Amino acid sequence: MTELDIFLRLLTASVAGALLGLDREMRGISAGLRTHAMASLSSAVIVVSSLLIHDQLIGAGETGIDPLRAIQGLAQAIGFIAAGAIFFAHGNVRNLTSAANIWLAAGLGIAAGAGQYALVALAVAFGVFIVTGLRFIERWMPGSEKSDRAPGD
Repeated sequence: MTELDIFLRLLTASVAGALLGLDREMRGISAGLRTHAMASLSSAVIVVSSLLIHDQLIGAGETGIDPLRAIQGLAQAIGFIAAGAIFFAHGNVRNLTSAANIWLAAGLGIAAGAGQYALVALAVAFGVFIVTGLRFIERWMPGSEKSDRAPGD
């Protein structure tokens, strides 16, 4: 993996995470641009590092190295972070969408770190549509209470 490839993977993760965080930022939710970009970037760094260590150890004759274990650990760790964003107040569960968005940002970082650019592009497009586009559709649905809910989702 070249330095340019590493740069592109980390840049892709950062931009993808920021794009997901844009909606949260515009709605005044604390988990916004920087939080999503950092979750995505940190995931990409861990995956790239894992792949580099794998290549280094395989080159040194080591066997039994599994870079997928880093992804498993990331999934657990980001689950705790996302769960920490969710809270219950006044009979309502809050920040579920932000938590799911952070989870997706981490997934984008994992994919970007693995160099899966088409997957990242498609997932960003779907994620932005789900977070932003579906809000407009929900307002027109019969029986929707979206207009009655407070910001923060």
